[in-house]
This record gives sequence, structure tokens and C-alpha cells, in this order.
Amino acid sequence: MADLAADLEFRGLVHQVSDPGLLTRLDGDRLVVYWGFDPTSDSLHVGNLLQLCNLRRLQEAGHRLIALAGGATGIIGDPGGKSEERNLLTVAEVQANVDAIRPQIEPFLDFSGREGAILVNNGDWLGPVSLLEFLRDVGKHFTVNQMVTKDSVRSRLDREGSGISYTEFSYMLLQAADYLHLFDAYGCRLQVGGREQWGNITAGIDLVRRVRQETVWGLTTPLVLNADGTKFGKTEEGTVWLDARRTSPYQLYQFFLRAPDEDVGAYLRYFTFLDHRRILELDRVTAEHPDRRQGQRTLAHEVVALVHGDAATKSAEQAAAALFGEEVAGLDEATILDVFDGAPSSTFSRTRLNGGVSLVDLLHETGLAASKTRARTTIEQGGAFVNNRREQDVDRRIESHDLIDGRYLVLRRGRREYHLVSFG
Repeated sequence: MADLAADLEFRGLVHQVSDPGLLTRLDGDRLVVYWGFDPTSDSLHVGNLLQLCNLRRLQEAGHRLIALAGGATGIIGDPGGKSEERNLLTVAEVQANVDAIRPQIEPFLDFSGREGAILVNNGDWLGPVSLLEFLRDVGKHFTVNQMVTKDSVRSRLDREGSGISYTEFSYMLLQAADYLHLFDAYGCRLQVGGREQWGNITAGIDLVRRVRQETVWGLTTPLVLNADGTKFGKTEEGTVWLDARRTSPYQLYQFFLRAPDEDVGAYLRYFTFLDHRRILELDRVTAEHPDRRQGQRTLAHEVVALVHGDAATKSAEQAAAALFGEEVAGLDEATILDVFDGAPSSTFSRTRLNGGVSLVDLLHETGLAASKTRARTTIEQGGAFVNNRREQDVDRRIESHDLIDGRYLVLRRGRREYHLVSFG
């Protein structure tokens, strides 16, 4: 455990601690630690990745981990970091989400053995409690004055035209009750979470102190944002998920490959387990040779390997390389559609291949050339590519044997203007 505190500080993973001596304690004591997530979807997203990596660091340092699924709190909705009320889910929907998320957590933690990590559902203990019991046993320990000072509540009250329902206002009490239960059942003494969880975490600390006269602690991590200040993992195309069915390994690879130079150093610290020397070397290379994008490639490789494994990482890297190389001709249909997801595309009748179809015509009809004359000029000047192979014959005709997986053709004009053509 001796290096955990130094590692967390090097990586910039400590935003707030409830006790200045907590980091020293992490290097000496063996603690039971928990992290909670509300299963509001059937997949975690890359915004959850920071805490998953933190849990693994804590487990590797010798601490015991509890991942808490909010089967009960997920029905209510955490106001933290939200500007408006969440849509409420049914009990069945939340349970289905809990079941779907467990396989995404398992690659990060060791659940084996008596001291392995455990996954619990707060619906098991909060669900049977009546409202009167809850108000008597938990609610009486909090004042409204305390609750309205919490950031998650105050930010909603201060926002013009907004507000907060009693349902979400009560959320911190439910999370506090979780901490008390985990303390009683497992001896849990540390909760970790993002900085927006600070109010909820301290509520739990206060409840354990008042009810059990015991000291427990909290630790929060920095808020991770995209370069434009939006929530990390939210893109123009939508949320970046950890479920491969919703965000493929290739798409996840591309998300991190596009990390801005000014962010890649922080992301390498947050989302990888590379040693400090390697990260500092990547910092240097990024600063001195940003065109190499070595930091981004390393980051993308490490994250996809963590989330999806080595085989998926290799496939994602091959697909990324194929985007600019002749290897694109060897890709299968699923990978082709993944690689060129969002790229301009056209579909033509397969009968057009009878006798071959003119490359000049295709460049014009797909919009890669404004006219047939311009298409001929592009070919003659070496700016036209078929499946990433340069074509300079203006009489070139496309035939069935040119198609990828029997159906697709990748046209490119210049370095980055792609168009996916399908014949069906």
C-alpha cells in the first residue's frame, strides 16, 4: 500500500478529503471502500471510467471494494450535476440495468475469494423500509438548513426557472443511509466519488457519526470535462458508452485518439495504469512532437484494452490503420460500417457493375467532384483513391472484384474526404 497516496496525488485524482490524514491512512490501513452508481441506463459510460480505475487502484493497494448499484436510489435520481429532474424509471427497468452493468464492472475488479470485491444493490435494504421508519431513523438526524447548503441542492435552487422536487431533495438522505448500512454490514469506512458527490458523501459521514459514534471518511476526484467544457464522454453523436453494443471498441478507440493535446496528459493519469516515468515521457513527446500523437495512441490502446480486452484493442487498431491504408480492402462488413459510421455514403444498384462503372462517374455522383471534368482532373493529379489505393487512370472502371466483402467501396479524394459506396 505504501505508494498509493503518492500515486493518487501524481495522477491528480484527489479533489477533496474529509480528513487531512486520509491519504496517509490509505498507505497504512486496510479499508473497506465503496463507490455507488445509479443504474439509469443499461450501460456505464466513459464518465464512470475514472471511478472504475480508482477502485482498481484501491484494490491493487490492498483495500476491499464494494460497488453499490442504486437499485433504490436509481428510481429517485441523484440531483448532483443535473440542471433538471431526471426521468423516473420503474423498478423492473432499474433491475434490468443493474444486471446489464455488472459485466462492465467485472473487468476492473477481482470479485473472487472471501475478500474479493462485491457488488451490492441498495434496493435490498432500502426497498423494505417504510416511509415512517425512514423519517424516524434517518430523517431526524438532518436539518433542512444543512441540506439546502449542499451544492447539488443549492445549484438547483439558485438557477432561475429551475428548482428541485422533494423526491430529489431527499436523495442525499438515501445515500447517507447506504453508508450507514455498509458500515454496519461490512465495516465500510471510505466512500469515493466525483466532486459532485461531496454533499451526499458528507451526509453519510455525518449519519454514521451521529448514529454509531464512529468516524468514516470520504474522498472525491476532480470533475473531468471535454476541452469545450461539456461533460466528459458527451459528444455531438451522443454518449460514449462502455457497452460494446452501444459504442464499439473502434468508436471508443477513436474517442480517446481524438483527445486534445492539452488534455491527453491528464487522461493518461486518470484512465491508465502506466507508471509515472512512462507518463512523463509521453508528456514530453506530446509537447515536443504533437504531430506524432503518441500520447493519444497510447491512451486509446490502454483504455480499450481495459474495457474490452486485448483482442478488441487489436481489431480497433487495425481498423484505425486501415482507414488510411490499403488494408481497408481486407475488412469485413461490420468493421467497414463501424469505421465509416457517420461518413457520407451512397447506395447504387448492383446492376451498374455489369461491364463496370466509371470511376469518373462515381466521383461526380457521390459529390467528391463537382463535375465530371473536375473528377478527371482529380484522378490525373493523383488525388483520387479507391479502397485507399491511388488511381490515376481516368478510364478506370469499378467491377465486382473491387468490392470489400462483396459489397462496399471506399472512395477518397485527397487526404480526408471519404465516401462509402455500397452496391446492393
